[in-house]
Amino acid sequence: MQDPFVVHREAHIAAPPAAVFALMTDPEKILRWMGTEAQVEPQPGGLYLVNVTGARFARGSFREVVPVHRLAYSFGWDGSEVVPPGSSLVEIDLIEQGDGTLLRLTHSGLPSAEQCAGHAEGWAHYLGRLTEVAAGHDPGPDPFYGRT
Repeated sequence: MQDPFVVHREAHIAAPPAAVFALMTDPEKILRWMGTEAQVEPQPGGLYLVNVTGARFARGSFREVVPVHRLAYSFGWDGSEVVPPGSSLVEIDLIEQGDGTLLRLTHSGLPSAEQCAGHAEGWAHYLGRLTEVAAGHDPGPDPFYGRT
């Protein structure tokens, strides 16, 4: 049976896959588009920890890391009983295109339609900010700052 609670997102990014990959795996670069703190160890079994809004930590571990092409990591929220750390899976594929990169994101293992909708909103927001940063723009202050 197919998992009914899955978020699918795509973003066309005006930067090569290597630049997008760096923006997703280098803690300092992550903070340009998402979060207030980041600790990532992009290798299988390595830690994924990002304080996304300044009030909420996303935590998991890397399952798959194929430099400049693919990331997969478990995902959840510290202190959450609904989506606890490591309870869902984020998979990101970076596909080179002539004018940049097609980013395909799948977030599976979410427990409900409500959680799926909330995470879809979050991913749309943060992928938009990633797209801005990758194109050399400042996305400005994060309007999600402080959200729990």
